[in-house]
Amino acid sequence: MTHLSGVDRAHYVQNMFARIASRYDVMNRLMTMGQDIGWRKIVIQRAALSDRDRLLDLGTGTGDIAAQALAASPTITSVGADFTLEMMRVGKSDPSRRPIRFTASDALNLPFDDNTFDAITSGYLMRNVIDVRRAWAEQYRVLKNGGRVVCLDTTPPPKNLLRPFINFHLHVIIPIMGRLIAGASDAYTYLPDSTENFLPAETLAKRMRETGFKNVSYQKVMFDTMAIHWGTK
Repeated sequence: MTHLSGVDRAHYVQNMFARIASRYDVMNRLMTMGQDIGWRKIVIQRAALSDRDRLLDLGTGTGDIAAQALAASPTITSVGADFTLEMMRVGKSDPSRRPIRFTASDALNLPFDDNTFDAITSGYLMRNVIDVRRAWAEQYRVLKNGGRVVCLDTTPPPKNLLRPFINFHLHVIIPIMGRLIAGASDAYTYLPDSTENFLPAETLAKRMRETGFKNVSYQKVMFDTMAIHWGTK
């Protein structure tokens, strides 16, 4: 849960995603009312992929972003990296995702040489890592000079008139859906809690700039509960 830290939290997150792997994509569609597909398209557009570029989709899960990137730019090399093998096994079972080069990887210790990738994307990764600064530093290290990094993740809900409705969706609707569809209400209690305890969008952008990324910016979507960040090396 969110009170865990360090290695204990990493193990919890890994085991949690392993348990919900088979229903993860379905739950994403339902929780976001299908809007996550459009957000991933924005991520890919911001990655500005060219012919034969090398893309690293970090925290790839079942390969959603990596697959959409290949569909948009068939000549790229799309590497999907995750530390939850069960999630990648679900992705590999989809024939349309077989061109993705799935790789077991820890976001805090990437198994790639410096300056390897033209672009790095991630979806719902950063709020789950135990060290945000180190995760950004590793992405910076393996990104080529001039390369693009794009991150989609949740951001704490704003304190406005919509807050009670957002809280109801986060803390009541999503856990019920998680129990009925994924058989794991605890996982879908963690996800809202991790959203509320994650860095605000501006602070995450600040961490990117501190790492060395340039031209950092972001946009919020879904009533300011999701944010897409981007920058260049």
